[in-house]
Amino acid sequence: DVIQGDTASLQVIPDSYLGPIFRVRQGQHVRIHFVNELAEESIVHWHGLILPEAMDAHPHYAIAPGETYVYDFQVINRAGTYWYHPHPHGATATQVYNGLAGLFIVSDDEETAVGLPSVDYDIPLVFQDRTFDADNQLVYITGGMMTQMMTEMMGFLGDNILVNGKPAFELDVETRAYRLRLLNGSNFRILKLGWEDSTPLTVIGTDGGLLEAPLERPYITLSPGERVELWVDFNGRTVGSQLLLKSLPFTGVEMGGTLMGGMEMPETTTLPHGEETIVLKVNVVQESTEALTLPERLSTIQRYTLSDAINADAPRTFEIAMLNEVWSLNGRSFEMDAVADDEIVQANTLEVWEFVNVVNEGETTAMEGGHGGHDMENMGNGEVKTEDQMAHPMHIHGVQFQILERTVDDAFREGWETVRAGYVDDGWKDTVLLMPGECVKLLMRFGSDPGLYVFHCHNLEHEDLGLMRNYRVQ
Repeated sequence: DVIQGDTASLQVIPDSYLGPIFRVRQGQHVRIHFVNELAEESIVHWHGLILPEAMDAHPHYAIAPGETYVYDFQVINRAGTYWYHPHPHGATATQVYNGLAGLFIVSDDEETAVGLPSVDYDIPLVFQDRTFDADNQLVYITGGMMTQMMTEMMGFLGDNILVNGKPAFELDVETRAYRLRLLNGSNFRILKLGWEDSTPLTVIGTDGGLLEAPLERPYITLSPGERVELWVDFNGRTVGSQLLLKSLPFTGVEMGGTLMGGMEMPETTTLPHGEETIVLKVNVVQESTEALTLPERLSTIQRYTLSDAINADAPRTFEIAMLNEVWSLNGRSFEMDAVADDEIVQANTLEVWEFVNVVNEGETTAMEGGHGGHDMENMGNGEVKTEDQMAHPMHIHGVQFQILERTVDDAFREGWETVRAGYVDDGWKDTVLLMPGECVKLLMRFGSDPGLYVFHCHNLEHEDLGLMRNYRVQ
């Protein structure tokens, strides 16, 4: 509900479980009352926005049922497609899965001057995978103890791809240009988005707003938390025709294994990761006389180089791995208020960070004593051996960053090659995908707001299981 101000600043997506779309301008002052009517703690994070600690909503700000949290901040981000979702430690995955998420769209003068498609031709599309029972009710994790353990360890994969909260989504368009804003709001599923007829995709923006100039990709690799903006011109398409957007096949993110005694691990979805599937049907339903030209120039971005970083000769390195049955960053898992010496940064500085996706050689997990209160029926001798080939989309609160370079271990190049042409590493980002064996270097400028922020895997099950750490700006 809009208490005060322009009612157009909130747009409800009809017949959807998703939250309303916030539409604001850079420089605007925003006050939001978050009332927790859940039966558990919650707090809302404004993903991608540069905010003071108390507004960014670190998990230690989570409020109890019946309490209200008031956000009061000025929007300083450049124009872009941002989003919001809960961030209580240990419950983020279930709360997002059950519908608590929405878009936060910022505009500014630079964007307005470009003359991109707007209003009815500026279409947000939120992709999420979900599973339903026989009564069409959302199902998060079903099955026995082993299924639950594997889902929590790997990440949730649903049986259906929903768009804006709807299955079998169809978009009706005219024969003209559109701006499509895509968010992968899934808990874990990576999407490799491409047109069925192999038409290249024209990218105009990423997590942190418009690129300097449009670029083309044969497909887009979009991991959870990432956004991309497309210019799609249906001029020349025949009225009555249909265009299919698919998630194309890819490999390299499997996590396989066997129970001790030779039993295979249970399947958790009817739509395995990397399997080809239709995610969107576009119907050309009407002729249009309006013709827009793709701008050659979109925005101005201040570019940084490695030599600009204060730690250019000694990047902060964070290794992502599973140690002693726990996801970790440099051997540490999440602690609510703990900050290590190498997790303290100086305000108003530019640093280079390096994330390395370390692939385990296979780890035996003991299941004695049960897990999560479930029994051990049909569990062999209560142990599981896994071969870890997990992808990790890393998100850093409080900053936008630029991607310097990617490298990959030759042992994992085959899977990496099936997705790498879809990376969009230009422009500003706040979430970056690391495939197994991949190393990514990032340049980030820390702001002037001191405080405690988090960085974590945006596989939400991994985040809840501790693949998250604090960093402090001082």
